[in-house]
Amino acid sequence: MRKLITSPYLITFLAGAVAVLGFAPFGFFPLPVLSLAVLFWLWGRAERAVQAAWLGFAFGMGLFCAGIGWIYVALHIYGYMHPILAALATALFAAVNAALPAAVGYAVGWIKRHNTSSLLAGKGGGEGGYLNLLLVMPAIWTLAEWLRGLLFTGFPWLSMGYSQVPGSPLAGYAPLFGVFGVSLIVAVSAGLLLVLWNVRWSKPGRISMAVMVALWLSGAVLHTVEWTQPRGEPLKVSLLQGNVAQNEKFDDERLIGTLETYSRLAQGSDAKLIIMPETALPLLRDNVPENYQIILGDHARKNGGDILLGAFEKEDGNYYNSVYSLGNSESQHYRKNHLVPFGEFIPLRSVFGWLINEVLQIPMGDQASGGTDQPPLEVAGQKVAVNICYEDAFGEEIIHALPEATLLVNVTNDAWYGESHAAMQHNQLSQMRALETGRMVLRATNTGVTSVIGVDGRIQAMLPQHEEGVLTAEVQGYTGSTPYVRWGNAVMLLLVAGILLVAWRLRGR
Repeated sequence: MRKLITSPYLITFLAGAVAVLGFAPFGFFPLPVLSLAVLFWLWGRAERAVQAAWLGFAFGMGLFCAGIGWIYVALHIYGYMHPILAALATALFAAVNAALPAAVGYAVGWIKRHNTSSLLAGKGGGEGGYLNLLLVMPAIWTLAEWLRGLLFTGFPWLSMGYSQVPGSPLAGYAPLFGVFGVSLIVAVSAGLLLVLWNVRWSKPGRISMAVMVALWLSGAVLHTVEWTQPRGEPLKVSLLQGNVAQNEKFDDERLIGTLETYSRLAQGSDAKLIIMPETALPLLRDNVPENYQIILGDHARKNGGDILLGAFEKEDGNYYNSVYSLGNSESQHYRKNHLVPFGEFIPLRSVFGWLINEVLQIPMGDQASGGTDQPPLEVAGQKVAVNICYEDAFGEEIIHALPEATLLVNVTNDAWYGESHAAMQHNQLSQMRALETGRMVLRATNTGVTSVIGVDGRIQAMLPQHEEGVLTAEVQGYTGSTPYVRWGNAVMLLLVAGILLVAWRLRGR
């Protein structure tokens, strides 16, 4: 039992799990820094690259099993997958994501093997060794997070940078470097903390403390910078939350009730812009009753504005997850571009087509992408960049509509995940997008989190989850560009490349 408790693999697994408490809804943002410091410490003590890889894998399994275990709810409760298969699929998904921390561990172990004088080898080392600890591990960790946002269509959930939004001083770096740049500074902070732990108040320890204080104070100062400017007058908006349970959403007997709910909520609002959630109307747009659309369009015109409706569209035999407008402005639409593998489209159909048809029962499980060149919707006197569901997890895709867009709108349906913390984690992604872009984000969701997010990433208003309601607020459009809007992830990648170059130049010291 003693060996089990002191096992480095169990310690790293627990460190990964504890890091989840840094994310929403918990918000203890120092914990991911401490968790990474534990991982870096154990990587420094690992004797072989393979051992370091397994330590990274254990950390990843702790992080993802604790952080995205809600996938089981979607697969079993609403996808009707057998509980054993759902548990195995969830564990497999966690393992696939944990493979990248494992790869980072292996790379660290390889570098140790070729640089035996450094702290990475656990030998104490000189100044070059401390710099390797501060540079190599954070840089490769950040590179792996960025790759996780790309591979297999990308899954950047639980990237460490998100844990710092909105309360941490490090959130101030988001408009400059984006979420992965914040992850880099989180990881550098973990390395600085570990150096301080190793050498206490010697010269390297004092330097580490000074650098950490400078990083965190600079982030706090950056948080006060106004990167964008208000455009026009404030706008009254209403975000509708119908609270339709996922197992009822596509039930024909519940359809009339769903339509009536959203019609009643919309007609009870006098806002200039009214927004429904993702597929609030679980129909093809062509099948939405014409009289229903006339009533909603007339009401929007009466308010002097527009309404955004979520529904499916069909064109040339393809199905799209769409948002379209009715009201004063010419009718426009946005079609979801970044689709969820196996949930919204079937990759390698010849191999995996049976999964959708025989194992999972997901309505509209094979859709088409709307494309990357869709302009913002010109509605209610604003240019609104819409994104659907987890599209807001991809910052470099969101900025395609900027700086033209004045508001960001996310519509989603997180009813798939029940009472889990998935919805609050998802809301935190939008908080990061607000910081990166200098735009307010309006989130209309089926069961929550429906919220209004300011340009500082903070929630200005929010509806209780799993309750029907309308969130009405005054919002402001913005113009201008943050550095991240101009350069995307390029600056972060240059920083990582520069750090690795410096570490390589110091390899012999």
